Amino acid sequence: MPKTKVLYVLHNHPALHPGGAEQYALELHRAIRASDEIEPILVARTGPSPGRQDTTHPGSPFSLVEDQPDEYLVYTAWDGFDFFHQTSRDKALFSTYFANFLRAHKPDVVHFQHTLFIGCDLISQVRRTLPDAPILYTLHEFLPICNRDGQLVRRTGELCLQESPRRCNECFPWVSKGAFYLRKRFIQSHFANVDLFLAPSRFLRQRYIDWGIEPEKILFEDYGRTPSLPIAEDVGVGTRRRIGFFGQLNPYKGIKVLLRAMALLKQSGVDVHLFIHGANIELHGGDFETEVRQLLADAGDNVTVAGPYVHGRLPALMRNVDWVVVPSTWWENSPLVIQEAFLHGRPVICSDVGGMAEKVQDGVNGLHFAIGNPGNLAGMIGRAVNTPGLWETLRAGIPPVYAMDDHIANLTLYYRGLIGRSSQDSVEQPLQTSPL
Repeated sequence: MPKTKVLYVLHNHPALHPGGAEQYALELHRAIRASDEIEPILVARTGPSPGRQDTTHPGSPFSLVEDQPDEYLVYTAWDGFDFFHQTSRDKALFSTYFANFLRAHKPDVVHFQHTLFIGCDLISQVRRTLPDAPILYTLHEFLPICNRDGQLVRRTGELCLQESPRRCNECFPWVSKGAFYLRKRFIQSHFANVDLFLAPSRFLRQRYIDWGIEPEKILFEDYGRTPSLPIAEDVGVGTRRRIGFFGQLNPYKGIKVLLRAMALLKQSGVDVHLFIHGANIELHGGDFETEVRQLLADAGDNVTVAGPYVHGRLPALMRNVDWVVVPSTWWENSPLVIQEAFLHGRPVICSDVGGMAEKVQDGVNGLHFAIGNPGNLAGMIGRAVNTPGLWETLRAGIPPVYAMDDHIANLTLYYRGLIGRSSQDSVEQPLQTSPL
């Protein structure tokens, strides 16, 4: 019996642009190759990063990833993407190039992991080109809802739970309420072609239900992970004073909050050291970069900037820290760094909101602090490093991370159930519900 061909569409390939959603999608694609039922294909967008000079890409925008016969890159120009409407200005990308790609490969299922830099129009193009192919979409963040980089954070810094043309206009007064109304309708018109949405956190699922997706069309399904690397060794007993930050250095990841907390800890004489594993601060530049570099200087020798890392080095990096801090100043969804920390037996100190608070149980497998509050974070770090036995207690409370094999079993069930069903049928429930 022929395998079910599933096409995964992704906004970036992690080999070229590291990120949580990218890493998960590639991990899933390569793990599902071993399935007896699924034949995967992956298409990931590539192109110049912001701030770099664009180049042309003559001929077809598709090319194979070296040594990966089932992975493709599709080139799109940075300035060709309309961020407000989440669409490509070059409609030939859909109507010609992607349409030809779909006809050539004839996938039985199309599973979107992201449409950033590609365009939500591609969903409708899939429906036109392959009318019988089920369409799934894993929602990784809130870009369709929020024009402010999908963060659901107002310009005042206040967290936002309710979008509306009026509220969005307050953040972007130069954009009319009518434009925001039409933006939502435009994106939702393409989302109407999706048969099933998957949400890696219950928090994110509820945000999209509030935005307008029918509850029966969106299911909670966490990221499956493959613990293919050895778990970090339990070293440093009695010296649990090493803090690790892993991720992008951008305005929403809370690096300024963390560095201010480290300065307070230094002033208080608390013996603790922070290792920063991250990159891309130069992409944000301006006041943000200047302020972060000043905060690094203020923190002095209590902080080591280790720079970017590749995924394969995580066991060694995790081995050299005791706690992982996730100080994001937005809601987050299902941060992979939390799963990575748990895979390696490291308790997590995180902001007390959204997907972070959902994944980390305060006092069970980690600690919460008041979002955006350096003093509260400093106090929580001080408690973590100075309370005998706390690290061991929290480590013992770390739950098993949702296994990729179980995740693939659920996805296979979804694919199988959606093929050939009518739009009125209900979605079959998973074989095993993902944890938390």
